[in-house]
Amino acid sequence: MIRHIVFIRFKPEISDAGIAAIFDELYAIKDKLPGVLSITSGKSESPEQMERGYMHGFVVDFVDWDALQAYQDHPDHKLLGGKLVANAVAGIDDILVFDLPVND
Repeated sequence: MIRHIVFIRFKPEISDAGIAAIFDELYAIKDKLPGVLSITSGKSESPEQMERGYMHGFVVDFVDWDALQAYQDHPDHKLLGGKLVANAVAGIDDILVFDLPVND
């Protein structure tokens, strides 16, 4: 399994409803792609408070690297990625992506 982890520093003027709408688009992709196991998104509630401004994020679990590639190539992902970049404080510089192979 591949765990795709994304952290975003959204612009302060982006409302909670605007962020929720972006995440709703992410969830809609799941129904279009086989190989997506689960999607989780939200705002950090960490008691450690070490987010360094990355207060929102999401995790997508894929069956394998090919499923992750299909997601990255999908036109809906490209549109969503554009919205994430447009709504991040400094564009792509305020988005972190980490892909982690997970062995169950």
